[in-house]
Amino acid sequence: MSKNSHISALNELGQSIWYDNLSRDVLNSGELKSLIDSGVSGLTSNPTIFKNAIADSNSYDDEMRELVKQGLSTDDICEELMVRDVGMAADLLRPIYDQTNGGDGHASIEVSPFLARDTAGTIEAAKRLWKKLNRPNIMIKIPATPEGIPAIRSCLEDGLNINVTLIFSRDVYTQVATAFIDAVEARAKRNQEINRIASVASFFVSRVDAICEKNFDQLLKDGKVKENDRDLFFGKIGIANSKLAYEKFEELFKGERFKDLRSKGCKVQRPLWASTGTKNPAFSPVMYVEELAGKDTVNTMPPATLKALISNANITGPKLHSGHDEAKQIISGAKSMGIPFDQLMLELQDVGVKLFADSFKELLDSIENKRGRL
Repeated sequence: MSKNSHISALNELGQSIWYDNLSRDVLNSGELKSLIDSGVSGLTSNPTIFKNAIADSNSYDDEMRELVKQGLSTDDICEELMVRDVGMAADLLRPIYDQTNGGDGHASIEVSPFLARDTAGTIEAAKRLWKKLNRPNIMIKIPATPEGIPAIRSCLEDGLNINVTLIFSRDVYTQVATAFIDAVEARAKRNQEINRIASVASFFVSRVDAICEKNFDQLLKDGKVKENDRDLFFGKIGIANSKLAYEKFEELFKGERFKDLRSKGCKVQRPLWASTGTKNPAFSPVMYVEELAGKDTVNTMPPATLKALISNANITGPKLHSGHDEAKQIISGAKSMGIPFDQLMLELQDVGVKLFADSFKELLDSIENKRGRL
């Protein structure tokens, strides 16, 4: 199969397209292999994706039965099933990893969301998953919570590839990017290799639009704004927020501090646009794809968004590199009408941690229930 023209257009601008979905059916049906042939060059997973894959299907029952016979606990069964899927995905992506000298072709697996507020527990879990998967093209996902950021730095310093997840604000993004630079600097000072370290900073997009729209609707109900005030930010604020994060990325990774690391072969920590499926039906399904095209970035897409991109998109250029002043105006305008933007970004991270923890609990409960029937 030849590469899809829309994916190729994004690749030419310097953006990789990853698939935000994983299950045994995706692997066994040839779906992932077909997407790789069309130009997809990485994969992300999360507790909600695994909950949908494992708890809501019978595809894993035979393996569960075998693992129960081995005496594994519910938690160990869950981890083993996730590791097997991510390992198979990584093996399919390995040729891309080799062709790009470690620049692409990664598969991500997330540490337990129950550890989001536990630095030491996160480090231990990340190292266990890294060792268990034992492949160079794995990324371990760690959330950018206050407790997660020191774990991220520690794991990067120890040579693990890290996908930093649940980033919503430019301030938190700056902490994450700085932690990456700190870690590779520390490795360089110890003469440890830095040219194979890979990391992405997953910056969420559509949830920003959704929470701001919800907040605006409440202000409208309270009579504090007018309906036409919506035009200022409607369908714009998530993209504006992402553009300002990208502006910070360029400042940090084109600056003097990173120049020496780059000369030693260190790759940049790429911004990864996550949550890029549009939640509002009024928006084009590829709105976040078209508007967030740019160099040294990744866009990881859920199935519906990737299908829409493959079918039809208008990729007109690297839009991330411009419009930063307008982006600032959009966010300051939203704040001036009473939307507590900075507070909402912190709230989104808390909600994201809870959503993943709830999905993970459902997954563990489902495995526990199935144990008694297998």
